[in-house]
Amino acid sequence: MFEPVNQISRARNAGAAQASGDWLLFIDADSSPSPALFADVLQIIEQGRCVGGGCTIALADAALAVRVWVALWNGLSRALSWAAGSFLFCQARAFREAGGFSEQLYAAEEIDLSRRLKRRGRLVILHRHPLVTSDRKARLYTWREHAAFVWRMLTGGRRTLRSRDACSPWYDGRR
Repeated sequence: MFEPVNQISRARNAGAAQASGDWLLFIDADSSPSPALFADVLQIIEQGRCVGGGCTIALADAALAVRVWVALWNGLSRALSWAAGSFLFCQARAFREAGGFSEQLYAAEEIDLSRRLKRRGRLVILHRHPLVTSDRKARLYTWREHAAFVWRMLTGGRRTLRSRDACSPWYDGRR
């Protein structure tokens, strides 16, 4: 399945539109889920007490400062039931009723979807087997660039997330 418009939400929605199962699972290409994580997801699905969820993340070989930042994210994710975009699963019905990923947003679309899914039921964040994912953005962008994005978010709020240019770490083509 190819989505010609380069936007995370559009690509995920295009994949979901082609899916025929009762559950959807979104995993970023630069992530490595373990069999144990998949077993945890299956167990949660079989229990039937949630509409979806995500998991905590870990970055292999990341610098200490980056690992601290990730630990803060993991705490926030668990406290607020916000799934990281690199790994999110949900009932297909709840996904469609929630309207899928917002194509108005160029970043934080997973947080937006998490909030809308929680209106339909419980969202769980698994933590026994964190998802190992890439630290590419931490390596490719300076602390100044990251701080500039955070500043834009603090001062511009949701408006920042609606601008492809303002969300450059996801769209500027740096690989």
